[in-house]
Amino acid sequence: MKTKSAAASRHLERVAALGCLVCRNNGDGYTPAECHHTRLYGSAGKRSGHWLSIPLCSIHHRLGGIGVGFHSGRQTWEALNGDEALLLDQTLELLEAE
Repeated sequence: MKTKSAAASRHLERVAALGCLVCRNNGDGYTPAECHHTRLYGSAGKRSGHWLSIPLCSIHHRLGGIGVGFHSGRQTWEALNGDEALLLDQTLELLEAE
């Protein structure tokens, strides 16, 4: 397994510092986030690189049930919250605005 470069580590720190996009978009304010590695350009269900991550709180990322946590049911989650490409665009726009 490859180790993260210093630049990738800094990028992931900046992404997480944005707070959960789903909470933000729902008007719930800032919620601490962890990085979700999108599946946009990964192959056969594998995640993309660190540079294609979006910030999600633990509930919206992995702990919530179907429709709440991404890893509990991606299609339902995306129908409710937007797809990964849309949220990645939002993440990159917020990072640029810093």
